[in-house]
Amino acid sequence: MFTEELNYILPEEKIAQHPIKPRDSARLLVLNRNDGSIQEDIFRNIYHYLHPGDVIVLNDTKVIPARLLGYKEKTGGKVEVFLLKQVNEYDWIALVKPSAKIHFGTCVILHEKVKIEIRDFLGEGRRIIHFPHGNLLSIIRKIGLVPLPPYIHRETPEPNDKIRYQTIFAKKSGSVAAPTAGLHYTHRVFKKIKEKGIDICFITLHVGYGTFKPITTEKVEQHTVDAEDFTISEETADLLNKKKKEGKRIIAVGTTVTRVLETQYINGIFHAGFGSTDKYIYPPYYFHAVDILQTNFHLPRSSLLALVFAFAGKELIMKAYNYAIEHQFRFYSYGDTMLIL
Repeated sequence: MFTEELNYILPEEKIAQHPIKPRDSARLLVLNRNDGSIQEDIFRNIYHYLHPGDVIVLNDTKVIPARLLGYKEKTGGKVEVFLLKQVNEYDWIALVKPSAKIHFGTCVILHEKVKIEIRDFLGEGRRIIHFPHGNLLSIIRKIGLVPLPPYIHRETPEPNDKIRYQTIFAKKSGSVAAPTAGLHYTHRVFKKIKEKGIDICFITLHVGYGTFKPITTEKVEQHTVDAEDFTISEETADLLNKKKKEGKRIIAVGTTVTRVLETQYINGIFHAGFGSTDKYIYPPYYFHAVDILQTNFHLPRSSLLALVFAFAGKELIMKAYNYAIEHQFRFYSYGDTMLIL
């Protein structure tokens, strides 16, 4: 498949810059793979399209305030550090700007006089940063900024971003980007879902910065995705295996959940465990684990859009995207969502 087939033209004004209030009032585009039909609704009514006995799977990862602003201890020059992944108690991989101008061993002062040291060059602006006192995670909760995606344009996050760029069920810290399909859920939506006899369970996948990486190769299959850490509990695996055996439908909330479920569904069984996955799903692909996908609208030329193409077909997804653009749906992280039946 040529990467250009994942391209589409989106007017800039369709990119949501702020979350809608309340969360569950986002618009819902319901796409039926059987007959190609499109319906419009409000997200809080999502339970109307699900059946008793279905199970919804959500990603309970928690976004860390990964963006840190500081200055060089000796010269006062501005430095921006974007944490990507913890290596050990003292070291993190981070994007550092301006990386090329910061020598190995440079000390950077962050807010409240927190000092870090910039170390190894890893390429593509990535460096090892060292925090000698350990447990940097506890510090950044006080001084870090919300790592908003690059297409949300503001110099610094607004106070509301700290709450809204996080799902209400976020539990396990480790992501630098939100699992955005889950941002629309509220307690009243969960109440309606449970009242209808629909089960809810959770996996964890810590979303990395690579989620924003465009496909730059000529063909989709030449691209690679960055590995991301995941966990699926015994409780979740047991429930999903029970549902599969009963012939019930599994609804993946987002591409992160989809990749974990497809990774851990082996020889007809969901397996509990933890590890990292670089599962890259693109057409043609046969889905073994997931029956229904709820997902936001994705960037052109992205691995996320390739996954959605694989799930519902290029023609049907482009029909839905063109409909969404024409009918003023809001796109990307703070935007509206779709349910693919």
